[in-house]
Amino acid sequence: MGLAKNLSIGILGAGFMVVATAAQAKSLTLTYDSSIGEPGFGPGQLFVPQGITVNKSGNVLVSNGRGLNSDGSFNPNIGNKVEVFSPKGDYLGAIGKGGKDPGEFDEPSALEISPKTGNLYVGDVYNNHVSVFDSQGKFIKSFGSFGGLIPGRAFFGPSGVTFDKTGNVYVGDFSGDKINKYTADGKLIGSIGTSGTAPGQFQGPAGVRISETSGNIYVSDQFNNRVQVLSPEGKPILTFGKQGTGDGEFNQPIGLEVDEYENIYVADSINSRVQVFDKNGKFLTAFGKPARNPAGEVVAAPKLGDPPFGDPLDLTPGSFNWTGGTAYKDGKLYVGDFFQGRVQVIKVNGAAPVPEPSAALGIGLFAVGITAAKWRKNKQKKSVITLEKELVNTSI
Repeated sequence: MGLAKNLSIGILGAGFMVVATAAQAKSLTLTYDSSIGEPGFGPGQLFVPQGITVNKSGNVLVSNGRGLNSDGSFNPNIGNKVEVFSPKGDYLGAIGKGGKDPGEFDEPSALEISPKTGNLYVGDVYNNHVSVFDSQGKFIKSFGSFGGLIPGRAFFGPSGVTFDKTGNVYVGDFSGDKINKYTADGKLIGSIGTSGTAPGQFQGPAGVRISETSGNIYVSDQFNNRVQVLSPEGKPILTFGKQGTGDGEFNQPIGLEVDEYENIYVADSINSRVQVFDKNGKFLTAFGKPARNPAGEVVAAPKLGDPPFGDPLDLTPGSFNWTGGTAYKDGKLYVGDFFQGRVQVIKVNGAAPVPEPSAALGIGLFAVGITAAKWRKNKQKKSVITLEKELVNTSI
């Protein structure tokens, strides 16, 4: 909230800048592009897609759900793989398989590709660790240990996975209410956060992302129904959101992405939509609506023990039965349609930076009399430096 107050600078020049950038930011819109996968339990079919990432070739990797027998026991032969699709949505194959041995999964969750090594890191809920695979899908090692099931929380274990510029990996410990920091080879070197409701505390850190631009850490704080922004050192900078259904309100946010301009995309899970905010937490737009039956009633999420699909399915574009795992790459947002067995691809239109206002710049404009042409030239140079980012090359 303090950051938002800083935008209301009393100098006319800086005030004009804020108005202009606000209008620019509002141009961001989301439109449906395509869908990947279909509901089911066979090859190329999905159920409860918890994690999504996209490699350098545009192939889409999706964590596929946990197979169960009719008595509720673990069935390793259904799901429990990372499914791989081409950019056009064609099924290419899978990484890993169900089981308890090294390189096998018992409910794969969040996953991400290291921009430094190209290795794939996959959270594994019931095996309670993160598994690492090389760019060809060959198992390398597992590491980590995470909190177990807490009453009232349906999910536990490793949640979001992200990397800093030096290659360290950050993994959300959903039940531990913290974010663990590891070296690339899995050595624990620290943690961020504790359990609670104050800034810097969490109740179910779900999506975790580090901005390539600023190094800030973005977290969807699921049961606090908010998003938190932390410094690279883990100190609270900004918190926004509360429980509800209005703009800027959440009902258990899960997936979270940050683009090159630090716009924030949040999978507002039970509200069955994605909301977008600028880097100051200002609401920009939303996309998605709840799945409905032929009578127009909202389709309920399946009950525990039921098949993991809404009944009936509503596979019209933009309809979700909960939004789940997410990914962002090259102007497209990938969103798991949690209980409808697919990933919806959403095109991001009009994303733009939100420059920081400067009191000193306002004084220069009106007191020193700098010309508009010179100011624009200097501003363009500054923007090039500010928005420069590292290209990520991976080969899975």
